[in-house]
Amino acid sequence: MHDGVTSYELLQFLHIFLFVFWLGPDVAVYAWSRKVVEAGASAEQRVVAGRMMAMVDVIPRAAISLMLTVGGLLSEYVGLAHPWWQMAGIVLLGPVWLTLVLVAVFRDGTPFGATAERFESWLRWLLIVAVPLSVAYSTVTGRLALAPYVGGKLLLFAAVLLFGYLLRARLAPLREALAALATTGPTPVQDEAMRVSLARSRPYSVAIWVALLTAALLGVLKPGAPAN
Repeated sequence: MHDGVTSYELLQFLHIFLFVFWLGPDVAVYAWSRKVVEAGASAEQRVVAGRMMAMVDVIPRAAISLMLTVGGLLSEYVGLAHPWWQMAGIVLLGPVWLTLVLVAVFRDGTPFGATAERFESWLRWLLIVAVPLSVAYSTVTGRLALAPYVGGKLLLFAAVLLFGYLLRARLAPLREALAALATTGPTPVQDEAMRVSLARSRPYSVAIWVALLTAALLGVLKPGAPAN
């Protein structure tokens, strides 16, 4: 008889849920970006596609913000114990990060929203540096002996954050040209800027998807974990 959903099962479900709502909408954002540069689309259709990109992008950003918290809690069940102060940071990270994302999105164009966007950017860079250092320390000290694949997943997470930053940087000209398109209409210069911007961002989109799928595969195969 099953006595109900356990904490471990709930965390597993949340982990899969976040993965689905990270990868799926991220692919959808890319699909909408193709519409933005579609030659046969009207200016209005392209502007709407750009707005859809921004709206859908909120979903993977929210999923990203919660992934380390859920993953950190889940790692306790595979033998990775955390001191209380580290666990407190893991638990708080998700809600704080999600709050920054939501404020940046829903208060966009305001000083408050700009501040949240800036703090979230700093947090991402902190994690890009801190996560690999933490994995290196945990590997050297043997903390990952029971679940070495967790280190690989964490490194992939840091890589995805870096790819995401580079992706947004490459898409900056597209966003600027899209804003001009909404006010002044299409021009050959704007169209070319958007096309080039999207082409330069494509490798980072693919890299993110490959990294996410690889992390999912590591979670299923659990290489290096004890047989029991």
